Amino acid sequence: MTDPVEPWVLHVDLDEFLAAVEVLRHPELAGRPVIVGGRGDPTERAVVSTASYAAREHGVRSGMPLRIAVRRCPEAVLLPVDHPVYEAASAEVMQVLREVPGARVQVLGWDEAFVCIETDDPDAVARAVQAAVLDRTGLHCSVGIGDTTVRAKIATGFGKPRGRFVLVAANWAEVMGERPTTAIWGIGPRTSARLAGLGIHTVADLAAADPDALSAELGPRMGPHYAALGRGLGPRVVDDTPWVARAHGHETTYQRDLATREEVGAALAALADAVVADLRREGRPCQRVHLKVRFAPFFTVQRSRKLPEPTYDPAVLAATARDLLDRLEDDRPIRLLGIRGEMVPPEGGY
Repeated sequence: MTDPVEPWVLHVDLDEFLAAVEVLRHPELAGRPVIVGGRGDPTERAVVSTASYAAREHGVRSGMPLRIAVRRCPEAVLLPVDHPVYEAASAEVMQVLREVPGARVQVLGWDEAFVCIETDDPDAVARAVQAAVLDRTGLHCSVGIGDTTVRAKIATGFGKPRGRFVLVAANWAEVMGERPTTAIWGIGPRTSARLAGLGIHTVADLAAADPDALSAELGPRMGPHYAALGRGLGPRVVDDTPWVARAHGHETTYQRDLATREEVGAALAALADAVVADLRREGRPCQRVHLKVRFAPFFTVQRSRKLPEPTYDPAVLAATARDLLDRLEDDRPIRLLGIRGEMVPPEGGY
């Protein structure tokens, strides 16, 4: 009788994705510091979407304002974000992953996915995936290999760039034990601070924590969840059901702060029109409006409201967003506005 083959999770993460796609389009940029963000103009309000490794060596990071990124790396080549090109490259990569025999693929974003496969040699499969992606698309990727999605996702960071790393139950404590809790996928600074208040500072501390104490501090659902994360536990198979959007949204960072009601009203109307156009393409009306506003200099607030009845009317979305904004009773100038329309569920649910 043949022994059962164990399921493994591979986390495939494209290296410096947007910058790498741009280098494929412009081979003369190979090896140079490349920054992709906004319209590629550091005099405008925009942030870094991604930076090549050469730019990261100068301290450039995703989410950093372009003007600061240019100060840190004056010799960098700045390029505007080109969504259609990146979407096409991502789709090609994901198709390569779906062609792996016996694989189940869960797409996490443009540049990453889980691949679940039963094999007795996961490293060989990971090498084959890297070679296939490179051959088909010219893009390099790193692969984390784990016995859970949590461990696979974390493992990728140890394999970058262009490498592989195995993180499983047997080496979890050795690799992760003395690292801060923020080293765990799913634990951010706020949760880490709350854990620190309980005397939990490292992954080893979290793994050994009293589940009852965690539940008391973080709630009956999240307490056990974070206790499991401390041990690297998580799903051993991936969800490969097709992704269905729950909402569509648009936001704009304005090059000049909005200071009058007329300016704000016009901006909300334009955003609502764009959101409704997306909802109509989905064929599902809006049932809840989400507002995002960033006041000058950099204070962000988000609010939402369920509508009395689903609608495609952009005037309703704009008016709801306007009322949410007015209720904040904050008359500071606005540098960013966003509207997201949460749709009614599809027939049969998500």
